[in-house]
Formats: sequence, structure tokens, C-alpha cells
Amino acid sequence: MMIDLNADLAEGHGAWRMGDDAAMLALVSSANIACGFHAGDPAIMDRMVRLALAGGVEIGAHVGFPDLQGFGRRVMHIAPTELDAMIIYQLGALHGIARAAGHRMTHMSLHGALGNMAAADALMADHLMRAVASFDRDLIVVSSTSRAIEAAAARHGLRLVTTFLADRAYDDDGLLVPRSTPGSVIHAPEAVLERVRLMLTDGIVIAQSGKALATRPGSILLHGDTAGAASLAALIRREIEAIGCSIVPVSRQAG
Repeated sequence: MMIDLNADLAEGHGAWRMGDDAAMLALVSSANIACGFHAGDPAIMDRMVRLALAGGVEIGAHVGFPDLQGFGRRVMHIAPTELDAMIIYQLGALHGIARAAGHRMTHMSLHGALGNMAAADALMADHLMRAVASFDRDLIVVSSTSRAIEAAAARHGLRLVTTFLADRAYDDDGLLVPRSTPGSVIHAPEAVLERVRLMLTDGIVIAQSGKALATRPGSILLHGDTAGAASLAALIRREIEAIGCSIVPVSRQAG
């Protein structure tokens, strides 16, 4: 079995740093690069792209709401045409920086509140996937479980790969439990490792209610801004390898 080990990176801004990006890059097979809206800036993006290229790590655009103060985790209501332009703007920013560095953008993902809203809103998901397809239909969409996003991606001819958030709780519909809910973020490393083990060996994740949900993702997502993220990533990587799975970025997995 092949699985991508993926992380949200480049989420600092200016003189402020968020997480240990260099340590994470040594452990993952692909990285989602913040494109300046919820975090990141041109210099950070350029540095991360070049580090990823040197380390053989694939990159994708991690697009979000224009919300630096709230780290893209606050709900915003933006007209669809304006939001489409924001998506394309962020994709274009990373594409340009990657091209100048000699790297290639292989995928994209939705960050924070933008992703959560689209996951629960079929019309919003359709607008966003149409915007991605208008930019580059060859981009792979990496998303947490969402029937809305999965259906929209299929309608617009985009390949979608489901990602498993090892440190986030799921509801009975397979959607992420809001961060405002107690227990939505799982901090204990042993609990995260058990979830990864169960997902890889049995193809299930246990929802917050205790319900077993079938899942066969192509990627495992780690949050680079979480305290101790690099140590947790190392543990997860060892667990994946101990089970006998190969760590392979989504672009090199069979579509």
C-alpha cells in the first residue's frame, strides 16, 4: 500500500515563524505551501519551495481566506466571483515561485474555514473546484472527506485524493469536528498513532461518537503549526514503515 505523508508548511509571515518547516520537510513526501492569504509571504514561499526541491518533496498550494489575523480559521462570507479570483491568485503565486525555482506544483488543498465551509456546502464547493479547473485541470485536489468537494471535483474533471487528518476528530458524516468543539484536536501521540494504525490496517477511523467510518485515503496530513509536530511526524513515519506501507506523494500514486 502507498500513502502520502503531507504537511501544511510555510505558515509564518515576515519575521514571525510558525513551526519547524525544515524538520518537517525531512520527514514528509509532499508539502502544502501557504500562499500569503492565511499565512506565508513571497520570501517564505520561495525558501520553502527551494528547500522542498532540494529534499525531493512535492509541493502544492494551500489556499485560504484573506485572514492573516485569524490564521484563516474564521468564517468569511465572500461573493463567489471574488472568492474564485482569490483562489486563482493564490494558485498563480505558488506556480510562479515554483517555476522560477525549477520546481513543479502538483496539487492544491483548501485551508481552515474555507475548506470546512466548502466541505459542507455543495454550491461553494462547485465554485471553488471550477476555479481550480480553470487554472489547471491537471492539479490534484487533496481534501479531507467531503461528498460536496468530491462530487464538485469530479464534475470539473479534477482528480481528488482524500487525506486523513490524524490529529483531528471526525463527525458521523466524515467531516471534521469544528475546532471550537472540545476534543476536536487530538494531542496525545499514542492516540494519533493508533488512529493511523487503524486507518492503514483496517481502513476505518473512529468518529468522535464512537462510530466506525470506512476510509481509504491516499494521504495523511500533519499540521506543521502544532507544537511538537516534527516529533509526531517522525513517529507517524516510523509507524507507516513498520506496517509495511510505502510513503509516496499523491502524484506518483495510481489515479
